[in-house]
Parts: sequence; structure tokens; C-alpha cells
Amino acid sequence: MSPKRQPMAPPELPGFTYLDLLGSGGFADVFLYEQHLPRRRVAVKVLLPERMTSGSVAEFTAEANVMAMLSTHPAIVTIHQASVADDGRPYLVMEYCPRPNLQVRYRREPFAVAEALRVGVQVASAVETAHRAGVLHRDIKPANVLVTEYNRPALTDFGIASTTTDATESEGMSIPWSPPESFADIPTADPRSDVYALGATVYTLLAGRAPFELPGERNTSVDLIDRIERMPLPPLGRADAPVSLQRVLERSMAKSPLQRYESALAFARALQTVQIELAHSVTPIDILDDGPVLDDADDDGAELTRVRGVVSINPETSPAAGLTRPARGFEPPVDTTSSFDVTETLVRPPRGPEQRRPRPSAPPTYEPAVQQSAAQYSAPQPPAPAAPAAPAAPTAPPWPPAGDVVPGAFAHPGGEQHPEPARPRRRALPWILTAIGVLVVAGIIVVVSLLGGGTPTPEPTTPEPVDPQNPAGSIVPRPADVAGVPTGDGSIAFTWTNPDPQAGDYYLWSVVTLSEANPTVERADAPSITVPATGAETCIEITLVRENGRASNPERACSP
Repeated sequence: MSPKRQPMAPPELPGFTYLDLLGSGGFADVFLYEQHLPRRRVAVKVLLPERMTSGSVAEFTAEANVMAMLSTHPAIVTIHQASVADDGRPYLVMEYCPRPNLQVRYRREPFAVAEALRVGVQVASAVETAHRAGVLHRDIKPANVLVTEYNRPALTDFGIASTTTDATESEGMSIPWSPPESFADIPTADPRSDVYALGATVYTLLAGRAPFELPGERNTSVDLIDRIERMPLPPLGRADAPVSLQRVLERSMAKSPLQRYESALAFARALQTVQIELAHSVTPIDILDDGPVLDDADDDGAELTRVRGVVSINPETSPAAGLTRPARGFEPPVDTTSSFDVTETLVRPPRGPEQRRPRPSAPPTYEPAVQQSAAQYSAPQPPAPAAPAAPAAPTAPPWPPAGDVVPGAFAHPGGEQHPEPARPRRRALPWILTAIGVLVVAGIIVVVSLLGGGTPTPEPTTPEPVDPQNPAGSIVPRPADVAGVPTGDGSIAFTWTNPDPQAGDYYLWSVVTLSEANPTVERADAPSITVPATGAETCIEITLVRENGRASNPERACSP
């Protein structure tokens, strides 16, 4: 193992206390700090001094602005602030995601199909949100998808992102997940390039390797580029992955951009279709409602800010997502043939009684519920029969002025009010016949059960499958007492203890490096390893893994 560049010393930041090194790459170091107010742990990304050219600082600033614009999305890492340290290094203060990222996870073992589909839909919704804001990510890969404390994926590293109208270069993309057009003489990128990387990321989670990395063969950069440009997508080789999932990945990773899904939203819908086929829970697609805000004419304070909600999209919606806010006065019809809906949440100040306008008396309407799934949908029931209208008095009193509301009356837009027409009593007849039919069937069942000598056994019901969660790191303790001792031959011997040893336990470890953002993860069956010294200080990261695949949070230690 060649010596790696040591991380720079963490900067002194007012209001923050340095805790640990999280990682490093070719452009920046990432440190763990504790913020004083509000008190919380945060990740601070600090630009390296040797990378502080005018162009890199501008890119760093652009990354801060892009993430600030998008980080309210639930699947994008939140940025808290950006500034320049006293020593002149720019830094970003971001949400700290303590769980292992998707690259660490898939290198341990491939994902379950249900979890890979869920993660794919959630990350695709984040990419769709970025595209609607005019931003291409251009470096989607497992290592750039962190995992929050609540086990949700969070897309990060918009350092080489660009606008969708100015994306003629693809410098910085990671080869195994890059589309063929990024290796052309004049590289290009558009939203379908991000769709390719999304498909490659989902494939990697399922296969446990990058799409064109072939086990037992050379996998150099040249080999990978040649396969990406010429070789058909290898099959997943999993018995639990349906053919439809392989086809979704093949289309998302087509060699020609025109043959791919036209958007990240279309790719997410395709994954939802596979979830339905497998009887999994359907993961909602969260995108920002980008429709115009339409105020009622009689609303006060028209200048007040409206809070635009997040639209959760279930599959098979029509029309497709886009401008989802209905026009003024539009009443959505009740569609009893569709199993899925597009819904939105809007925050509006409630009206007082004096602001409410009279509405026609009519059967109740049924508003679609937020994030309603096919299993929760039920057709609207007919209204209960109304009592017949009372006979009119010999001399009717004059109607009150326009604007007053008279019980039992409905109003036209012009202000006139007319008695509400009586509803026929014969509407109750179908309900009476239905009730009689139910009683007859129940009597027959009772008679049959008595003659048969017992009560009928109800058929067992199969519980609705749920989306399994991976509770990695929730109960497995970290390795303890990690210590490193120089051996005298240029190596460091690290040892540690297992706080709760169990049969089948093993360890995953890697050397924390600076120039390598994605260090190699290796396995150890005993609580000791020997690694070459990497300079003035050698640091490792160790994870305890149970026989059932559950893992602890990683433990770091350094030795001079």
C-alpha cells in the first residue's frame, strides 16, 4: 500500500468544536464537528489549500449555492451554512449522516431487491427535483449517497454539478457509473446522463459490483470504458430479481441517450411498477410543487408568502407530474377506475366564518388523501337519502338581500337563492334490498354450519408485504479498545476487543486515506491486523459485523 497524503489540520471555527476526521478526497477534507448552538454534530467540508484556485473556489461556492437551493428535499443532504475560516480555507457545514454510505453497504453484501427499489425511487426523486431546478448532478454513484440516522438515503457531492443549459463537459465523473457520452471526444451531459447513473447505481446495489466490472477479469479504466461503450448490460444473476427489473435497468442504461427514460421521474415510475409486480409497498416520489400560486379574490394579505408543498406521486398517475396545482374553480372529478392519485399539501391560512361564501347544497365530494395507495383506496359511497322538503307556506316571505344564506336554499353566482329541491325517497330502495340480501345470505350460512356440525373456518389472510428495513448499526456495538503499535518494520499492528462476542462475528476494516475518497474495505476474522504505515500518522476504520449481516457503526483509531 503506497503512502497516502495526510489530512490537513482541521480549521478553528468559531462556534464549533472539532471531533474527528470523516474522510478526504482529491479536493477537500471532511471533518466531524460539534456545533455549539444549536448543539448538534455536523460534517464540515474544507477545501484543500492546494486546490484554492479561482476556478475551484468558484466551484466550491457554486456547490454551496446548489445544495442550499435543493437541500430541503428529504433525499438530499442538508447544508446549514458556508463561510471562510480564519486561515482562508472555504468550508461547508452540512448534515452529519452517521450510517455507512451505499458504497460501504454494497461492498459488504448486495442489497435486498425491496430495499434497492426503495432507495432507487427516493434518490431518483431527489435527482428529478434538481433537474426541475435546472441542475445536473453528473456524479451519481453509491459513495455519493449517504444514509441519515433515520435510514433514509441522502444525495450529496454536487461539486461538479452544472446547469441543464450549460453542460458540455463531464470532467470529474466516476468511470464505473458514467454514461458512454461522457467519454466522447466532446463530452456531453443532460438529464438522461443522470438517468444512466441512477440505473447504474441501482444495478450496483443489487449486483454487489459496478455494472461492467467483471469478476476475475481486468477492470482497469480502459477496460471499463470500452465495455461501457460497447458491451450489453450483464444480467443481474439473481433469482429474486424479476425480468422486468432487468429491463428497467437496461433501458435506463441504454447506449443512446434517446433510448433511455426521458427523465428521472419516468425512471422512478418504472421502479414503482416493479414494486407493484412484486407486491411490495410502493415508495412515494417526492418532488417540489412547481405550479403557480393562485389566490382567491377575496383573500386578505395577498402579499403573504405561500408555502409550496411536496407532491407525493404514486405510479400510473395521469397526467404526469409537472404543474400539479389546479386552476381556480377546478373541482377534481371522482375517478373510480384509477387506483392511484397525485396529491399535494398546501399550507393556507384558514378563512373565518365571515369570509366563507355560500356553496350549493349537494352530495359530499371526496378529496384525494395525501399519499393514498391502491390498498387504501375505496370508491365513494352514495349519499344517504334526504327527507322530503316541507310544503311551501301559502305566502312565502321575500328573499333576503344577496349574500345572506338561507337554510335549505342554494345560491347562484349572481346572488339569487332558490329553495333546495327535494331528493326522491326511492334512493333508499337499493340499500333496503342490499340489507335484505345480506340477511338472507347470513341465514343460509348459519343453517349450513349447523347442519355441518361446526362453524365455517375463515380463509387465512395473507398480510400485506411491507418494505423491509435494514437495521444495520442499531444494536451491534462498536469495536472497543482499538490501539496501534509500530512493529519496527514500517508497519502498524492494530488490535481491538469485541464488547459482545458472538458466533460468526467478523470485522470489516479500511485504512483512512486522503487522496482516496473510496478506500478499499477488507475482512478480518480476528481482532487484529497489520498495515503499512502511511506517514506521520496511520488511521483505520473498523466495523463489527454479525453472522446475520447486521453491522455496528464504524470505529476509527490512529497510531503515530
